[in-house]
Amino acid sequence: MTFDDLLTKVRGLAQKADVSNQDFLAVQVNIEGKDSGVFYVEVKDHKISVEPYEYIDRNCAITMNMTNFNKLIDGKLDPIFAFTTGKLKLDGDAGKALEFSKLIKK
Repeated sequence: MTFDDLLTKVRGLAQKADVSNQDFLAVQVNIEGKDSGVFYVEVKDHKISVEPYEYIDRNCAITMNMTNFNKLIDGKLDPIFAFTTGKLKLDGDAGKALEFSKLIKK
């Protein structure tokens, strides 16, 4: 899977996400490895957007490789387990990172 494929997949999941109870959330995702890249997911005014840019005023940043991020959004990798085993690196608000993982799971 390429970074662009991943971005398309996350956008598809974002369109299905229920953000009616979510006020504001801004998470930057850093994908490491061969097909690396950066994108952010923002929930603002009950609308969600996914863009391939860095987000300066984010709640948190998540760093993972492509394989593990796919497992995370497919529901095959628990975010807490990923963090405790070093598969997920977190910079910022852990609570917001958990909210994010619930939003984009299949």
